[in-house]
Amino acid sequence: MESSAEGLRTLWVSLLVLGATAAAQAVIAALSGSVALLGDTVHNVADALTAVPLGVAFLLGRRAANRSYTYGYGRAEDLAGVAVVLAVAASSLVAGWTAVERLLHPEPVGHLWAVAAAALAGCVGNEWVARYRIATGRRIGSAALVADGLHARTDGLTSLAVLLGAGGGALGWRYADPVVGLLITVAILGVLRGTVREVGRRLMDAVDPALLDAAERELAGVDGVRGVGAVRMRWVGHALRAEAEVVVDGALTVVAGHRVAEDAERALIRAVPRLLAVTVHVDHVPAGAR
Repeated sequence: MESSAEGLRTLWVSLLVLGATAAAQAVIAALSGSVALLGDTVHNVADALTAVPLGVAFLLGRRAANRSYTYGYGRAEDLAGVAVVLAVAASSLVAGWTAVERLLHPEPVGHLWAVAAAALAGCVGNEWVARYRIATGRRIGSAALVADGLHARTDGLTSLAVLLGAGGGALGWRYADPVVGLLITVAILGVLRGTVREVGRRLMDAVDPALLDAAERELAGVDGVRGVGAVRMRWVGHALRAEAEVVVDGALTVVAGHRVAEDAERALIRAVPRLLAVTVHVDHVPAGAR
């Protein structure tokens, strides 16, 4: 619950920062007619609004497990990741369509200094939000929040691209603004590809193999463990759950074997970050075997 509360706080603060940045950019985009700035604004709005499904997911994740959802509601965070993917895809379509339309029907861009200032504000705001989200996401183990932070960082780079469009316009190149708008669309598609990969891995229960290596080493060092079998892990929201098989001496009593399993469980929870629960299956070698 503490990690969910920290995630919620990060989301709402970043929503306010990005919302203010996007509002300022929208006003200048309307006054100047810059499609590059409009594309950046749309992308920033989409990035800000991804805080909503993630916030709902964090709230749901705090609910206790029940007879229907025996593992709790942590998977809502993965569904929120799908919403992030859809938001990024929609922003790429809007930005690309607007840029192509302006290429076919070019119009002059006014207030170039204001456009440049808005682009710089977008870069600073997104980079601040990116650092905040990534730091919190890594601290609480939320892949969705880290992915959203990386998304914000790329938004900051696209804001810098708007500066190039403003510079080209100042030099008299009439196509500078829509061309930069298309470059921003390409950048958004690059973010979309990475986000789809990250969210897809989480939906398919992928974990870092280094976590399994650490778990197997820790299990092998538990007193009474003669061997380590299969070890499996999966993310449920921003917490890990694991299943492990250990081999003990066949001469042990049930009570002694259970004690080894408990020791193995505690050792894994201490050794693996964000590991919430472990189920340990105890197997045995034949009594007297070496």
